[in-house]
Amino acid sequence: MDVSARLTELAKLRGTRETPVVSVYLNTRWGDEHQRDRVRVFLKNEIRKARKASTAEGMEADLDWIQAEGDALITQSRFPEAHGVALFACRALGLRDIIPVRVPFESAFVVADAPHLSPLAALLEKTPSALVVFVDGESARLVPLTTEGVGEEVALESEVPGHHRRGGWAQLAQSRYQRHIQDHRGRHFEAVVEALIGLTEGNGVRRILMAGEPRTIAVFQKRLPNRIAERVVGSIAGARHESAAVLVGRAAEFLAHLRGGEGADAVEAVLTEAAKGGRAVAGLEETLEAVARGAVQRLYLLGRFSQPGRLCVECGALQSGDAASCRLCGKPTEAAELGGAIVDRVIAAGGKVETVEIHQALARVGGVAALLRYPL
Repeated sequence: MDVSARLTELAKLRGTRETPVVSVYLNTRWGDEHQRDRVRVFLKNEIRKARKASTAEGMEADLDWIQAEGDALITQSRFPEAHGVALFACRALGLRDIIPVRVPFESAFVVADAPHLSPLAALLEKTPSALVVFVDGESARLVPLTTEGVGEEVALESEVPGHHRRGGWAQLAQSRYQRHIQDHRGRHFEAVVEALIGLTEGNGVRRILMAGEPRTIAVFQKRLPNRIAERVVGSIAGARHESAAVLVGRAAEFLAHLRGGEGADAVEAVLTEAAKGGRAVAGLEETLEAVARGAVQRLYLLGRFSQPGRLCVECGALQSGDAASCRLCGKPTEAAELGGAIVDRVIAAGGKVETVEIHQALARVGGVAALLRYPL
């Protein structure tokens, strides 16, 4: 599943008060049975409250489906390798979506007239396509990381006694490597570089994390062309006998720490640009204006950002405050949570969303800012 493409499709869906969308996020990575029980109790209580509160047509069927799928996830009879799962249901829209990912969600249960997408959008920005590359003097292992999880590992060795046919990028990487070994016997690193170039450029890999012995990594990286070397974000320890799960665990910890620093730096740059009156805005009113014009390239929100506001029932304009009529067309408005509404519109317009857990400067401007496609 292409989660990014599915997110864009979900952002365009709209139910109604009579036919709402149920959005559920579950953490399916547990350290013990107590954590599993907390998720089970959370889901049971939320479904009970939703059944009691709603008389919407089709809601019972939606909640029955959520209950059944949730039970299967909690017992791990479905997607046992997933660390987090998002579910979306709306009978009127024919919506029954399950999206398993490799990062745990904070559990959430939302019934609204549109899918609740903020957690999924934030996840995509926190888990960009990456590649863990282990290399030593005689072998290499390429382990792709995507939002959905760990991809198919490819092992490359100087002497390959035999191999079976494989498809997709795995076959491309192996064939490049084997051709190079045959033509240049003994030039192991060059062969790995060729396979790495094909995999990186053919699959949109944004980050490469090296694994292995430091001296070997240093020699290997000198052979990388600049366009590939600039995607290398660091290195971790690694040995040939270690499993992919061990390497991926170290890689995930490294990348999480890296993303935290990068996110703070990106917000600082956007706030500076906004202060100059350039291609950025900061603050709720300014961001609402940019969202209305479809100008947001990347939205930055403080974690747990939530702001009550109004939605025009006629023109669809979002506005802060509690005015009963639209500032633009004068028609009636209804209550809306602006955080989720802003996120949905940015995604539907092809923009990106990034959540920042702690940032004092962003908090001072109201918890929201945006990099724009063009100055307003």
